[in-house]
Amino acid sequence: MSATVTPAARPQAAPSFLARRVRGWLRGTAITLVTLVFALPLVWMFAAAFKTNLQVTDPSVGLWFEPTLDNFRSIVEAGQIVRSMGNSLLVGVVSTVLSAVIAVPAAWAVGRFSMHRTGSLILVARIVPAISLLVPWYYLFAQMGLVGSYTVLILSHMFVSVPLIMWIMIGFFAGLPVELEEAARTDGLSAFGAFWRISLPLAAPGTATASLLAFVFSWNNFMFALVFADDRTQTVPVTLFNFISYASTDWGGLMAAATLITVPVVIAAVLGQKYLVAGLTAGATKG
Repeated sequence: MSATVTPAARPQAAPSFLARRVRGWLRGTAITLVTLVFALPLVWMFAAAFKTNLQVTDPSVGLWFEPTLDNFRSIVEAGQIVRSMGNSLLVGVVSTVLSAVIAVPAAWAVGRFSMHRTGSLILVARIVPAISLLVPWYYLFAQMGLVGSYTVLILSHMFVSVPLIMWIMIGFFAGLPVELEEAARTDGLSAFGAFWRISLPLAAPGTATASLLAFVFSWNNFMFALVFADDRTQTVPVTLFNFISYASTDWGGLMAAATLITVPVVIAAVLGQKYLVAGLTAGATKG
């Protein structure tokens, strides 16, 4: 009986130098095109902030023009944009901190104790559009005398921020080794003590990611502030909307104000980039 000899698989040839160069060129070209598509509106906004209204509406005026600071000077002297940025910062920080205080321990409990029904309720809260609740909210808060206050803005933003943070952190806590908490429990810590001393420090990147996303939502939210805020508690999206009127639009002031309100979010994203990337990827695998 003769044995059948199977020919060994021939090793694949490594890609040639020319093929690697072509792939690198194609990859660089694709990245450049995508970057230009997303960055072009921001570049145009930033350039328009230093133009006059006539220059903004003139297609022949590109990126080569004599810049002016009149737009920034006028909106700062008016005072509304500065006040609304302060309002947005107050509402965003308070709603994000309160949401994190509630959502992070709740996410740990759901992830550690397999509360599937609670997780389903969180998913429902994420799916339900918040705009559908504006009418009952307005009636309820009006009866309580809260419309026009910071309290109603903070509570309405928390309705979205709490499920958002919980949904991110549930997967993050599920990805942490449970053996660490079990060892802490063996050393005499309670369940909450193990969470506070072990899991919470390890979840810092995820908490930073979820909190940053919640703050960005609060900073950019327009509908809640339009319905619930008044002139005293008005936030930046509503202030931007006021630059557009039926008769005309102050494009220079609008672009200057948009540039001012974009800078804080960009700075926060750049400073928290390390935590943002770590938080978005750390809960991707379990174990």
